[in-house]
Amino acid sequence: MHNESMTPSSTDNIITPKQAWDALVEGNHRFMTFREKRPNQDVERRIQMRYGQNPIVAVLACSDSRVPVELIFDQGLGDAFVIRTAGEIIDHAVLGSLEYAVESLNVPLIVVMGHESCGAVAATQAAMDGHEIPDGFQRVLIEKVSPSILQARATGYTTAEFEAHHVVETVDQVLSRSPEVKSKVSRGTCGIVGVRYRLSDGLTEPVVTIGVGE
Repeated sequence: MHNESMTPSSTDNIITPKQAWDALVEGNHRFMTFREKRPNQDVERRIQMRYGQNPIVAVLACSDSRVPVELIFDQGLGDAFVIRTAGEIIDHAVLGSLEYAVESLNVPLIVVMGHESCGAVAATQAAMDGHEIPDGFQRVLIEKVSPSILQARATGYTTAEFEAHHVVETVDQVLSRSPEVKSKVSRGTCGIVGVRYRLSDGLTEPVVTIGVGE
């Protein structure tokens, strides 16, 4: 029998959205400067994780192998509840996972993370320029990303700005499609931040911030 007092619970989160975001910013700076602490990765943490989780953030990120969330933010076991899809696209499973994170795990922060040189964004641009659209379920990726790219083009953004704009549109989708997440953000119990990860230097560059202070 395990000791119940050791069990992390969803009510253990006592940090604010700003504190959670500040922790990720600090972790990303350590990653950029090769000063990682690699926290919460020892044997005690592994044992503790058998009894529950208490992450400080839910991250919706692209599936790209060059964008390892926990490494980029220098976080450890149980620190980040990560959902990954190509192009960080949203479907019912993604929304359900985010709602689980904010309602059952009480995470104080959601991060939507796109990145430099995103293949899904590039493929969507190519399809719009008349190139062949992929077959099978890959076609869904183009369909999901295309509204963001169409709007970016109509606004007059350059190609280099499409990835950041897609992140902003994805944040808007999360808030408009999930009343549960929107309610948490409106009450100030959860913040949401959209970032574009730069492969070139490792920075997670904010493109939209809501509920995390200045």
